[in-house]
Amino acid sequence: MFVDEVIVELTAGRGGDGCMAFRREKYVAMGGPFGGNGGKGGDIIFKVDEGLRTLIDLRYQKHIKASSGENGQGKNKNGKNATDMIVKVPLGTTIKDNETGAIIGDLTKNGEEVIVAYGGRGGRGNVTLATRSNPCPSYCEYGEPGENRKVKVELRMLADVGLVGLPSVGKSTILSMVTNANPKIASYHFTTLSPNLGVVTSEDYSYTIADLPGLIEGASDGLGLGHKFLKHIERTKIIAHIIDMSGIEGRNPYEDYLTIRKELENFSPKLIQKPEIIIANKMDIESSKKNLEEFEQKVKVPIYEVSAIQNKGLDEVLKALKELVKNTKDEVLFPEEVQESHVLYKFKKEKPFTIIKENNTYIIKGATVEKLFQMTNFNTEESFFRFSSKLRRMGIDDELEKMGIEEGDIVKILDYEFEYTK
Repeated sequence: MFVDEVIVELTAGRGGDGCMAFRREKYVAMGGPFGGNGGKGGDIIFKVDEGLRTLIDLRYQKHIKASSGENGQGKNKNGKNATDMIVKVPLGTTIKDNETGAIIGDLTKNGEEVIVAYGGRGGRGNVTLATRSNPCPSYCEYGEPGENRKVKVELRMLADVGLVGLPSVGKSTILSMVTNANPKIASYHFTTLSPNLGVVTSEDYSYTIADLPGLIEGASDGLGLGHKFLKHIERTKIIAHIIDMSGIEGRNPYEDYLTIRKELENFSPKLIQKPEIIIANKMDIESSKKNLEEFEQKVKVPIYEVSAIQNKGLDEVLKALKELVKNTKDEVLFPEEVQESHVLYKFKKEKPFTIIKENNTYIIKGATVEKLFQMTNFNTEESFFRFSSKLRRMGIDDELEKMGIEEGDIVKILDYEFEYTK
């Protein structure tokens, strides 16, 4: 089964918890803190495997989760970092954030990889948290939660030449004649239900050809099968229009050509700017010669006469395509400036929280506050006071007082509620 689009939820590994421990050896004066740090959680990495041709493996993985880092231990032993989760995908895979549509990565080289979800850092043990003013803290941190996000994974087949045309014009037949590909061929429309890829070797030079399922008028608006596969044409260097020059199905060859170009332009104006040739197929039929004469008067694109069923004229087509492929540069589908990056802007000052009032409940939201809460171990009174002090330094107490909070009102962070006291 050919699968070229899936949506999957990712949860990177949580960092290991820090440890609170103390030295208790008989001959070590004053003891001191002795708890180690937790290990880093596993990242989720998408990596190209050129042996894959479809995203079917991801179709049945609705949720991918990386492992957590190990917890820190006493005797100042740090926890082990978790192993990263490697997700193998085919060449030409694009990963997008499902909510924002931002491009996370566009993988076009074998072995290329991108970190899609980052694992959380390990919580600090009380050895690391010791300061000059508090040399023996009786608290530690929980591990940071791993990044959670839902992504859309799309496959756009990497091919040098894309064969496009209306149904039953001979695309699959041509592909089977010039490569070792074995597409299904039959005398009815929409025989091809998924793209087929083949490799051509011409005079010690190899390039790839993709046979894309037949387009129809309105394909760019979702009609027929073609709308599912128009995106695969975006990666091709050359577009080869296969035209049934015989007109035996009652269609006009020139109108067929205009229909396909219109659908390509509607999907993406860049597609009609790609180099193109026309392969006039079914030239063994009597009506083809006359139709070709009329066609040549209207179109100024290189035209090659072939009869795929008789394997005539294909050698000349392959040589022409070879020269076009060699002289056409690879096009970057998604420039780096439109791809998501994890850049930290240290000097960009933003309010790290928002507060929403609902009756006598004050709901505090913000990634910084929520992460601080999730990483705080409230098992000791000192840890609780440290958390309160950090909120105060952020300005949360002042903001709550401006909003009119009173003793006994409820403060809510995530799913947890606290009673406000001054």
